[in-house]
Amino acid sequence: MFRNREIKKFAVIFIITTIISAIAAVVIHPAVLLLVFFSASAYGVEFFIFTRERYKRIAHISEQIVHVLNNEDYLYINDLEEGELSILQTEITKMVLCIREQNEALKKEKKHLANSLADIAHQLRTPLTSANLVLSLLKNNPDKNTRKKLLRETEELYIHMDWLLASLLKLSRLDAGIVTLQKEQINLNYLLNATLRPFLIQMELHNIMVKTDIPEDIFIQADQSWIKESFQNIIKNCIENTADNGEIEITAADNVLFTEICFHDSGSGFKKEDLPHLFDRFYRGQNTSVAGYGIGLALCKTIIVRQGGVITAKNHPQGGAVFNVRFNK
Repeated sequence: MFRNREIKKFAVIFIITTIISAIAAVVIHPAVLLLVFFSASAYGVEFFIFTRERYKRIAHISEQIVHVLNNEDYLYINDLEEGELSILQTEITKMVLCIREQNEALKKEKKHLANSLADIAHQLRTPLTSANLVLSLLKNNPDKNTRKKLLRETEELYIHMDWLLASLLKLSRLDAGIVTLQKEQINLNYLLNATLRPFLIQMELHNIMVKTDIPEDIFIQADQSWIKESFQNIIKNCIENTADNGEIEITAADNVLFTEICFHDSGSGFKKEDLPHLFDRFYRGQNTSVAGYGIGLALCKTIIVRQGGVITAKNHPQGGAVFNVRFNK
């Protein structure tokens, strides 16, 4: 206690004051000296007891801080007394609760990261294994036509891997917040025409027809390159789930509250158990006949949500899948 400089200073001043009072008491009357002695003793004892209790409470607070620094699961519940130390204790308790919540969030994030890395490794291993198998067949097959076919398969596998890595990079950049999305006025007709352009040959080969009903005067506020990326992932999903001679219908509606774009394909739709997980990362669904990595729709949702939009998916009453994208005004 007396190692505290302030307490030492107070003790010195108290002793000097007591001595001066005692000298004055002797001059006034010897009986006053007795009163000064008892008063000084009472004040000294009271100060000692009060200060010792404060030091005990400070020790409790210090102990809690040590537990927090050591990342231990410890929480000291403060009593209901008022005072400066009680206020300090309350603030420390709030800090402990806040740190505990942050630690729990970090644990969940760490677990999510570990699961994501495992999923990424699995997703990359699948095409790599297939590519190695194809290359071994290519090495041992002398037939020229067969070798050309195997080379095309290898090229497609590496194209898919390149797309997967590019999508994962985009997702990580969006998650890290290092991407700045620039909002601008975009004509929806122009945007959808640009979105469909890379798929025209593929749709022609499979005889998939696209019908659009987009009013000319509809505009949305978004980053053109990123929103086109998200729409392309939706259309890619629709094409993959639409059989030959199928149809994809794209419509849009505009009102004072929001702009809504609807993508409807003529495929088999979604299984009921897949609907809650369609936009989860690395979720490939129950329909194993369709190749995919479970990245496209997750990236699509991240882009749309980051720009203030909402995306939902469901089965159409007349068959096929429906994606609804809504942007508020």
